[in-house]
Amino acid sequence: MIDAAGLRVMRAIADEGSFTAAAGALGYTQPAISQMVRRLEQRTGTALVERVGRNVRLTEAGRVLARHAGPVLAALDAAEEEVAAIAGLRSGRVRIMAFPSASATLVPRALALVKSRFPDVSISFTEAEPPQSIAALRAGECDLAVAFAYEGTDLARGEEDLDAFVITPLLDDEVRLAVPRHHRVANQETVHLADLRDEPWIAGCPRCRGHLLQLADAAGFRPDVAYETEDYVAVMGLVAEGLGVALIPDLILRTVHHDDVVALPIEPASRRTITAMTTPDLRRVPAVGAALDALIESAGSQPRTRTTRMAEPAWSI
Repeated sequence: MIDAAGLRVMRAIADEGSFTAAAGALGYTQPAISQMVRRLEQRTGTALVERVGRNVRLTEAGRVLARHAGPVLAALDAAEEEVAAIAGLRSGRVRIMAFPSASATLVPRALALVKSRFPDVSISFTEAEPPQSIAALRAGECDLAVAFAYEGTDLARGEEDLDAFVITPLLDDEVRLAVPRHHRVANQETVHLADLRDEPWIAGCPRCRGHLLQLADAAGFRPDVAYETEDYVAVMGLVAEGLGVALIPDLILRTVHHDDVVALPIEPASRRTITAMTTPDLRRVPAVGAALDALIESAGSQPRTRTTRMAEPAWSI
């Protein structure tokens, strides 16, 4: 019923004392001011001004509107400024969730890029595996989810409909076999998993364990999972002590290293796809778009992991 333009007119009339002076203050014509007052009177159902000679004065209802115009217009101006700041990346917020190996590699570089380019944008980060991060994105608890899926599976493992999301591929992450440095296969160029059917295995997160079972099934055996941990530092320690072998993605090997562990390609090769997920509406939010662009740039700058064998000096990250 009452719009911002009408409130500005009422305040200008109260300050200037006439339609002509109010028109000059607002940059309108005098007939435009008269028309806006008539429209506002029709909407409110009461007289808002009374003419006194060449001047006008506000009625009681007009004075009420003029009194409220100040704080209302100030709030609107503040809202416009905040929106403009968000649109111009002088403000804004983005909440990112990512799984552990991405949080140690892709995410820090992306966060640093956003902060260096847009220091006034607020960024928060929470670590979560893909099932939890996708659910959080759907519930509005995060703006960007960094997720992964192994070959032959989807991001949601068939549990959720992903049509509501914008999914951006970031990189393909090769999966390698970690064995003790003096293991019998440590000098091989590649390793067939079937050759390790009698070894004890170390498994990680539910998706990673499922991936191991899937690959082993394709190779004709069921692995003996002797140890389970999602801590890849612990995995490397267990492997180094000869307690088992494990499948470890490249992203892990870029940050976790042990001199007594050898990382080898497997045959057939296996990899997982790393993606960033958001919603179409959030994708248009400048801060979210900037964070997504930074994740893409970070993914493109990730180094390749070099295969490690006994004949070579120990590699470092």
